Amino acid sequence: MWTMDLHGVDANSTVRIDPERRLSPEEFFAFCQANEGWRIEQTADGEIEIMPPAGIDSGDENAEIIAQLRVWAKRDGRGAGFDSNTGFVLPNGATRSPDAAWVSREARERLSPEERKVFPRLCPEFVIELVSPSDSLPRLKRKMREWIENGAQLAWLIDPRSRTAWIYRPNTDAQTLGNPDRLCGEGPVKGFVLDLHEVWDH
Repeated sequence: MWTMDLHGVDANSTVRIDPERRLSPEEFFAFCQANEGWRIEQTADGEIEIMPPAGIDSGDENAEIIAQLRVWAKRDGRGAGFDSNTGFVLPNGATRSPDAAWVSREARERLSPEERKVFPRLCPEFVIELVSPSDSLPRLKRKMREWIENGAQLAWLIDPRSRTAWIYRPNTDAQTLGNPDRLCGEGPVKGFVLDLHEVWDH
């Protein structure tokens, strides 16, 4: 019922599906499980977006970011880091999967055992999105604003090709950094430092 055939679709293109009926969070979770080879999100309007898998460079860059976040989070102890396989149901109804996310221990402990088995209804306090060659930068910038508007306290958008980073915070314009050596966490992830040399020079 939930499988799809994307044979012949351009592997570098995002596929958008506007279903006749909006899938519930439970139905959308089942849809994603039935098509686990794809990265799938649902917009606030119910449209389904299917993103292509990452290329080897983007995969390496993303793995480096997640590794640094996970190591720090375990050492820090206030929360946990998650990779792009983790979906979150936002207050606006969208289900999004950031490239990397951090959720506080308190927010995670409020989830029931049943909620932990599916996409949780919460917005991570901190997210990172990575620009891959197939991504639309304007679309990603809109997505960063969506994260902030739904409760994220800090969000980083990183483009390895142009060596540019955008810092998003509530109630202010995005800050643009050209070729930074590192990004320093603040607020919920104060103390986290992302070494961008390991991302730029993979």
